[in-house]
Amino acid sequence: MSFVVGLTGGIGSGKSAVAERFAARGVPIVDTDAIAHELTAPGGAAIAPIRAAFGDAVLTADGALDRAAMRRLVFAEPAARKRLEAILHPLIRAESEARLGRLASAEYAILVVPLLVESGDFRSRVDRVCVVDCPEELQIARVMARSGLSRGEVQAIIAAQASRAARLAAADDVIDNSRGLAELDVQVTQLHEKYLALARARRSGQND
Repeated sequence: MSFVVGLTGGIGSGKSAVAERFAARGVPIVDTDAIAHELTAPGGAAIAPIRAAFGDAVLTADGALDRAAMRRLVFAEPAARKRLEAILHPLIRAESEARLGRLASAEYAILVVPLLVESGDFRSRVDRVCVVDCPEELQIARVMARSGLSRGEVQAIIAAQASRAARLAAADDVIDNSRGLAELDVQVTQLHEKYLALARARRSGQND
């Protein structure tokens, strides 16, 4: 497996924009959100256990996970979140590790995990943690603008995630995504060079 950077941040922090900029520099991206969508699409590996645990009420007519219905359920019933995570997290982790395993020739890879800090064992999964950060008010505004969720709904999602302070405490590197795309590009370029150097140094040490 190549050198792995775990990219994380709260909802609306801009993880996707950052990942896109690393990808534009030729860095392979393994996105656990994308994997989750694949697992919960019609015929996905998570659909049968989700149906068994929650019934058809959380599925759409074509057999995909109804994300809005599930969101309402897990916020109304905390135990439902635990049941859903028990289904999804092992599947997501297995698939993400399989994809990283196929990237052994890459100098480094980005593993995008929104709940990386919340996972508890994140230090065993990645070589470095990069947190995308911005003020909470900016998170709320971004999510409301793109999703149609109410302010209260967005605040509930933020409250269910690790705190901003906890993410920053876990970070090896921080990207400030509150200052515009030009500044974001500068920060990604700097970190890209840093990660290439770290990955090459480790590979050189292994080959000595």
